[in-house]
Amino acid sequence: MRKLFLSVLLAAQLPAVTALAQTQPTPATDSFKIYNRMLQPSEMQEDLKIFRGIREKANSGLYRYHSKKQIDSIYKWANGAVKKPMPVTGFFKIILELTDFEGSCHNHTEVGTELNSFLNRQQAFFPYDLKYLEGKIIFNQQLPEIPAGSRVLSINGVPDTTLMRSFYKYLTGDGYTITQKLSGSVSRAYGVRYLLEYGLHDQFTLTFTPPYSREVKSATLPAVTLEKRKQNLAGRFSARLDSIIDYNVQPKYSFRMMDDKTALLNFRIFSMAYGPDDPLFPGYVKWVDSVFQLLDKQAVPNLIIDIRSNPGGSDPTFEQPMMYLTDHDFKENASAYISFDRDKIPYEEYFWGVSTSHKYTADEIKEGYKFLKEYFLPYKDGKSLQNPALNPVYHPKKPAYKGRLYLLIDENTASAASHLASLVRAYARNVTIVGVETVGGYYYHNGHSPLVYQLPHSKIKTQFSIVAVTQDAPLKPNQPEGRGTMPDYEVWPKYDDYMQGKDTQMEYVLKLIREKQ
Repeated sequence: MRKLFLSVLLAAQLPAVTALAQTQPTPATDSFKIYNRMLQPSEMQEDLKIFRGIREKANSGLYRYHSKKQIDSIYKWANGAVKKPMPVTGFFKIILELTDFEGSCHNHTEVGTELNSFLNRQQAFFPYDLKYLEGKIIFNQQLPEIPAGSRVLSINGVPDTTLMRSFYKYLTGDGYTITQKLSGSVSRAYGVRYLLEYGLHDQFTLTFTPPYSREVKSATLPAVTLEKRKQNLAGRFSARLDSIIDYNVQPKYSFRMMDDKTALLNFRIFSMAYGPDDPLFPGYVKWVDSVFQLLDKQAVPNLIIDIRSNPGGSDPTFEQPMMYLTDHDFKENASAYISFDRDKIPYEEYFWGVSTSHKYTADEIKEGYKFLKEYFLPYKDGKSLQNPALNPVYHPKKPAYKGRLYLLIDENTASAASHLASLVRAYARNVTIVGVETVGGYYYHNGHSPLVYQLPHSKIKTQFSIVAVTQDAPLKPNQPEGRGTMPDYEVWPKYDDYMQGKDTQMEYVLKLIREKQ
């Protein structure tokens, strides 16, 4: 079943809507007000009522991590926050908080098409890349006025810690995981999300300290178009290092011997085939087998599997390497279901499709119903269970790899890739996991089949995956409930290594291997 590629508990107090930064507006501000129209309380209240109704009826993961009392509490906060007129972007932030609270890395929220398109046309983008390192915002471009590696202390008067926290709600994760929020609040925040959060500005004034210095300096950078920002990002300081785990740059899967005792197997994205009937699938299966044949023939004692920043993909691609790493039978899941009748999509009048970029036609909706009837059994006792024929047992394959396995994961390991990490933690032989807790869960996830709805007044689109999956993941003492796959050695990229162009996590694994030889 195909998975989406797309993932903090509320603290003692429920969140407040973030205020816009007060800096000089761009000439596009007047046009922005047209697209970012004021919503009346009655409109937002109706959208909230519909939004919750959709989640109650269609989202099987709504109560996975929170009680009804907790869900009621955050909706009470949301309804209390819409007592006065508010622009779409303000209401959007409320919807983001509700979506994030649910705890699914497959949740995604967008403003309406016209507003999103307007923002992407503006010359209002932050011009350069920023990187999260050791809890700080690091400037990731070499400029005469701002050296690469400088720590950013504020942007347009907003302190670094405030900036980072304001973007947490945009970055959903399974359960209570926050690892992707930490890094993503910098690396994934300064495109259109900054415009949504802080409005349009024609310049950005930064305070910063240069590398290995405590001197506070200031510089002002002009805003740029989105296209110019993309061009600048290609020349960022860490481009070569970043490219190592970038599925847009690297092959989807690859293998090489690092030396005569250590092999490296990379899976950058699990989209090499879209299912067992895909013509590309047999070739991929044969390639995986050839890798393990070589490892066995050469008796390679160390195997590194790198799935860092792998956003996911499709069954049964990620199960293929797993069969050579275990002595256990395993399944894709222990159970899976949707919470509504497969014969009737809830709130169909607000249904958009399965992607925010394309609205389903009537014929496509008919095909969607055929899919649901194929994959799920008739509705019974509040659930439509997965067709058991689509959840096969996977058996160990030969030649089994019996050497030392090292799995590299990070906070952007999601969906099918985090599911592989879960299986490796559960059943692999002689494994050591290095890196950062995955954004995808160890025990559970909501995945597989996405639905997108559009709210009638705000035109906000909300996307979530409808299948509640309990993974084939036995209880482990080092795997707390509601978290991603945990590493044996938590290793984040280090600032000094970044400055020297070194891969901190890979270097750590190679050090472990040397110490055991």
